[in-house]
Amino acid sequence: MKQGLHWLTLHSVLIYGFLYLPIGILILYSFNGQGVGGFPPKDLTFDWYRKLFQDDALWEAVFNSFWVALASVGIALSLGTLAALTLHRVEFPGKALFRQLVLLPLILPGIITGLALLLIFVYAEVSLSLWTIILGHGTVFISIATTEIFSALQKLPPSQEEASLDLGANYWTTFWRVTFPNLRLPLTASGLLIFTLSLDEIAVSFFLIGRTNTLPLEIWSRLRRGITPEINAVSTLIFLFSLVLLTVSYQLQQRFTNRSTP
Repeated sequence: MKQGLHWLTLHSVLIYGFLYLPIGILILYSFNGQGVGGFPPKDLTFDWYRKLFQDDALWEAVFNSFWVALASVGIALSLGTLAALTLHRVEFPGKALFRQLVLLPLILPGIITGLALLLIFVYAEVSLSLWTIILGHGTVFISIATTEIFSALQKLPPSQEEASLDLGANYWTTFWRVTFPNLRLPLTASGLLIFTLSLDEIAVSFFLIGRTNTLPLEIWSRLRRGITPEINAVSTLIFLFSLVLLTVSYQLQQRFTNRSTP
């Protein structure tokens, strides 16, 4: 038994090392005074971060990514909440199939989704811009919002809504004064998760980009000319920012689960 545990521990260490050691190396080399070359890193410095904050093109891409992510969160949560409420409360033919189709954007490769959306925009004669990327991200991440909100609705006790309706409130008032306050934590957690995924999304963005770049596409275009220390620096900052958002999202989901568990 103990030998099996030792092998399991070693296996886990190897897997996590394979996953996270490259990230650790990237972070370390963002401080390397010799740039991207030389091992081990020497002359650790913050010079690359100072140069990063002077790179206007890169920070414009960062601003674009944040704008796209925020707008995508709004679209995904709005439509995803409506879809989740429909799945939770309404019985209709093909409901089981609809639940499966909601997950389709997550299952399909991003290249297929991006190409399909590109064909729609071309057919509709819509010029490619940040708005087309926003619509693309919002479409892809509706499935995440729907899944998360639907799961949260199933955990809520129906007695609260029933009591509100029995006391004379209509469905709209019940939603805003009873249901919505109980969904604030899962809505916030879903929004943070979608925001993080949108920041890193490249497959759909690649097909829908116009003349302005998001951060992943800006990094990709620079990588074709070679790795630069500024890319290591901005990747480190984005990794830390994403880690914070994912941690907060997980904590909010756990808090909601604990509140919903009798």
